[in-house]
Amino acid sequence: MIPIKVQGRTIARGLAEGEVLLSRDPISFLGSVDPKSGIVVEEGHALSGKSIKGKVLVFPHGKGSTVGSYVMYQLKKNGAAPAAIINLETEPIVAVGAIISEIPLLDMLEKDPYEFLRDGDLVRVDASCGYLEILEKAL
Repeated sequence: MIPIKVQGRTIARGLAEGEVLLSRDPISFLGSVDPKSGIVVEEGHALSGKSIKGKVLVFPHGKGSTVGSYVMYQLKKNGAAPAAIINLETEPIVAVGAIISEIPLLDMLEKDPYEFLRDGDLVRVDASCGYLEILEKAL
């Protein structure tokens, strides 16, 4: 397989690898994600019952309260944060949360991530250099 490498806009610098966890639903970190476990607790959410811990979390954008930035920081302190985040377009709550929590974050990829990423794909997010690379496709 030829590696797929896609450029994006850097929001929070850093380097991480992990399995992709996709959601087409926006995420509110305040009330939607348990800050101790990293499990999505919002009823009816596409990721309800799933853990974001250590995943490369792909979702369109955040929603909700500015306290969500602090919840992201709590996730990081509790060892339950995603390894990295990919957004279609990041809004300030998620941007601030990722920056203060040192979670690599890219948005505005040159290709729609929902067209080439699948749950379980192993990817590298180099948000310092501004790219996402697929290392291994999920079966």
